[in-house]
Amino acid sequence: MSPTDATRRTFLRSTAAGVAATSLAMHAQKSPAADANSKLRIGFVGVGGRGFGAHVKSLSKIASEGANIELVAVCDVYDNNRNRAADYIEKENGGKVARYVDFREMYAKENLDAVSIGTPDHWHAIQAIEAMKGDMHVYCEKPMVKQVEDAIELVSVWKDTGKVMQVGVQGTSLPVWDAAREKIDEGLLGKVLMYQTEYFRNSDIGQWRYYKLSKDMTPKTIDWKRFLGVEEGLAEDQPFDRAVFAQWRRFWEFGSGMFTDLFVHRTTQMMKATGLRYPARITGSGGLYLEYDGRQVPDVATVVAEFNEGCQGLVTATMAASETPVQQLIRGHYGSIVFENPNASEFTFVPERPQVTHISPNDLPYERQIIKTEKEAPKDQTKAHFENWIAAIENNTPQSCNNPPDLGAAAIVLVNLGARSYREGKIYRFDDETMTISEADGSWSKKWEQVSKERGKPEHVPGWKAGDKGSTINDPDHQRLEGPWIDGKDPAA
Repeated sequence: MSPTDATRRTFLRSTAAGVAATSLAMHAQKSPAADANSKLRIGFVGVGGRGFGAHVKSLSKIASEGANIELVAVCDVYDNNRNRAADYIEKENGGKVARYVDFREMYAKENLDAVSIGTPDHWHAIQAIEAMKGDMHVYCEKPMVKQVEDAIELVSVWKDTGKVMQVGVQGTSLPVWDAAREKIDEGLLGKVLMYQTEYFRNSDIGQWRYYKLSKDMTPKTIDWKRFLGVEEGLAEDQPFDRAVFAQWRRFWEFGSGMFTDLFVHRTTQMMKATGLRYPARITGSGGLYLEYDGRQVPDVATVVAEFNEGCQGLVTATMAASETPVQQLIRGHYGSIVFENPNASEFTFVPERPQVTHISPNDLPYERQIIKTEKEAPKDQTKAHFENWIAAIENNTPQSCNNPPDLGAAAIVLVNLGARSYREGKIYRFDDETMTISEADGSWSKKWEQVSKERGKPEHVPGWKAGDKGSTINDPDHQRLEGPWIDGKDPAA
């Protein structure tokens, strides 16, 4: 762990204690939770690219359609972002929108019921934790946090406060993942063995450099030290740099490139479809092989995750080739689910041959089948994701969010430890009982060898309802000849 990370850990621990006291005062000032006669007061933290284009615009549209919400304040370290967002809300929704540079000042003064966070990754944990401690519901852009330790702490705060928090992987609001999960739990695939997914891209200018730099980005218009988070120990002090400010995903202190910007999307969706959560063993690899533009994060990367349920997950991509991505799919002993277009309301089931499954082709046709979901996919995933969040707040049902923090944390463990594995050249283990990280050894392979030696039974994904379906193999007659010869005696005798 770097000195900066250590400082962050110390800060978050002090935040959890300190904010507990200040939140009592904030709670005393807050009105009761929004009811049928009061609007949900929402503020925004970070209204740059995604924060404005997705958060502000989506909630503004939802408000204009009559939702019981009111957009009352925005906070951003950059003058232009702050004013653009506030002006937009005032024009689209009416009313006066307060403008802040310091999110803590906004939290303290605006009597907010909820906040929408769209800041760089390294700020997410502090801003979300302080909001929930301050009696506010939270929508937080993905990744939920930057570090595994932050994810564990945030989930604890979420559970303690009972607030509603949605993590901004908007694709989890598509019905296809729940539909696939139902089929998997029923045993359609048999024993689930592995999933693979991707997020390939390509660009002639290098990834994330499409975020434009402008001359009016200066230390006079941007609170640079607040962006860095120097006082909080989030990043080291450094000279102002427009590229670092606008294209922060290229640099490890603030983001983790494709690991947290892109892999977290696909990983979360696959976890939702399979029911898998925390991986037990994680390996990351890749490198900077083409985009030599001053970036630190790789342009080719792969993460392989192993789960205690006896399943492997693969997420892979390059940022410099996009026309030949790997298929997104989930494999089982009886067949596979292929997501040819995850944005659609259907997926394809590809069965294994009857000679393996021993299922009659009349019961399960030996051909591809398109399975349609009962619900149609929303035309606007991001808007649907925000609507899901608001409904969960109104109904006081935190787990009805399509991407709650416990799912968000599981995805963070996979992608963050994948990035750390790549950077540090180590393989990591994660213990989901103690929520601790360690370096891997040979125990993983020995565990499965022991299960085989004892003729054990396969583990299954959480939610499995199909008994032994698709999770056994047959012993051919000649295996009766198997076994060691003890004292020269043939075991077959």
